[in-house]
Amino acid sequence: MTSIPVEKRSKLSAVLRGLMQTCPACGRGRLLHRYLKPVDHCTACGERYGHMRADDAPPWMTILIVGHIVVPLLLSVEQAYHPEAWVHFAIWPALTLALTLALLPRCKGVVLGVMWANGMSGGEPR
Repeated sequence: MTSIPVEKRSKLSAVLRGLMQTCPACGRGRLLHRYLKPVDHCTACGERYGHMRADDAPPWMTILIVGHIVVPLLLSVEQAYHPEAWVHFAIWPALTLALTLALLPRCKGVVLGVMWANGMSGGEPR
């Protein structure tokens, strides 16, 4: 199928569809295969994604979001309840890991959606 011209691509819908891990073009097909690997092409509309490389943007975005969630919570709990150290060691690494694993594919979907909406290939020029 033919691709949507870059000028007519909605950046907001591409970001929201990427967040939901669906095709930024049609919103019906899957964007990621397994956990983090982009599909070669959308099964619904045929848009190609296999050539896009998000590189370090999704991990950076994930660290930024998780850090802004976990650190204020940790400080608030410490100031309000003064729990023992073992409570901190039990809660915060587990929460950090769970948030990271949940957000990483969504952040990758957002980055791929932005790249698609702007017509970026994701490859480095040679």
